[in-house]
Amino acid sequence: MSQPSQCHRIDTCAIIALGSNVTSRHGSPKSTINTAITSLNNDSLIVLAESRLYSTPCMPIGAGPDYINAVVVITTGLSASALLSELNRIEAEFDRQRTNRWAARTLDLDLIDYNGQIYPDANVYSKWRDLSVDLQAHTAPDQLILPHPRIQDRAFVLVPLCDVAPNWAHPVTGQTARQMLGALPLDDVAAVKPISAQALVKTGTEE
Repeated sequence: MSQPSQCHRIDTCAIIALGSNVTSRHGSPKSTINTAITSLNNDSLIVLAESRLYSTPCMPIGAGPDYINAVVVITTGLSASALLSELNRIEAEFDRQRTNRWAARTLDLDLIDYNGQIYPDANVYSKWRDLSVDLQAHTAPDQLILPHPRIQDRAFVLVPLCDVAPNWAHPVTGQTARQMLGALPLDDVAAVKPISAQALVKTGTEE
């Protein structure tokens, strides 16, 4: 993804994935995601592009209701850690409770990318990227990891990401969102079904 023209020099562009499969105080998962996107436009953040909404089977399969997923591109003057704190604050406003790993949730806001930064370093990133599926189900990092270690595995992130930034390049592998999506099993991609008509992409965010 090239730097969107709306990003000011002192600002940074970031990608955030949204998910919900439990009713919150703001309504159904669909209403929750739409309201959360509105909440991401505030004094600290500006939404530059938002994907369509998608219905996605719960992971692991059968563990709960289907999710509503989306991806947004934002610009912000916040640091990566401050942005993560802001996302956690918004999640709390939507009744997010952290219980079991991969449990149903009212709102999940995942920081996918922060201006192409690899954080805290390539070795730590690689450790979490290469974690076995069994360990993923029970283990979560106690610090921010960038880019998100599971981007390349998740159709429910890559499908909406391709709505708004198909040419975004992974900071470690160099693969684009479109290339990573093309490497996933067709059944995984087909299971991510659009439920809204059109992505909203402002000038300069599609590359």
